[in-house]
Amino acid sequence: MKKYLLVCLFFSLSWLDAQVLDVKYKVKFGILGELGVSHAHLETKGNHYTISIDAKATGLAKSLSKNRKETHLSEGFIRNGRYYTQRYTVQVEYGEKKREKVYTVDYQKKIVSKISKKYRKGKLISHTESTLDFFGTDDLLTLYFNLPKLLDAKSKPGLYTFRAIGAEQQDGKVEIRLPKPEQVKKYTDTLGKGAYRYLTAIIYQKIFSSNKGELMIAIGKDGITQKA
Repeated sequence: MKKYLLVCLFFSLSWLDAQVLDVKYKVKFGILGELGVSHAHLETKGNHYTISIDAKATGLAKSLSKNRKETHLSEGFIRNGRYYTQRYTVQVEYGEKKREKVYTVDYQKKIVSKISKKYRKGKLISHTESTLDFFGTDDLLTLYFNLPKLLDAKSKPGLYTFRAIGAEQQDGKVEIRLPKPEQVKKYTDTLGKGAYRYLTAIIYQKIFSSNKGELMIAIGKDGITQKA
């Protein structure tokens, strides 16, 4: 699977002590062509951040997925350069159906609460509340942006395990594999050569043709994913 970076815009609003990062991607897969587009937005102000990702299917995938659209929103605080989630919201729409999950992190009680809602034709048909079996400070969005802090250039090749709210099929387990020098060719053949750090992310959720949710990634010097 190849994900091509279309637009990357970064600017600093120093007088507001704020930063904004916008990245737009196209997702392509072999002979199927374009499968979707996504827009990622990161905004920080003081010790608080907001990260959002909007994704929608296009082309053949749009028809097969009943015009699937996803919205992910993470809100929280920043400490020592790391993002800590306090609230993570996921909305998925396709056809006449809509699913919404809202995760709230209680740092004092060390618990994560979850509210799930399902809609059909705009009407609420299901509402459940639960507590996750694990506690985490990262959701799927913050883990992505925290990776340069968690795994720097000195990190040794191997398999690293993290936990992320939103990846519940394996109790939040997300694995990051850093390749050995002799394995890098596999990444350059797939993603191309460049001043990148290569890795594979495994989130145990189906991603296109990968049932395990494996995604090969090339990260630029700025910590932003360039290709996947």
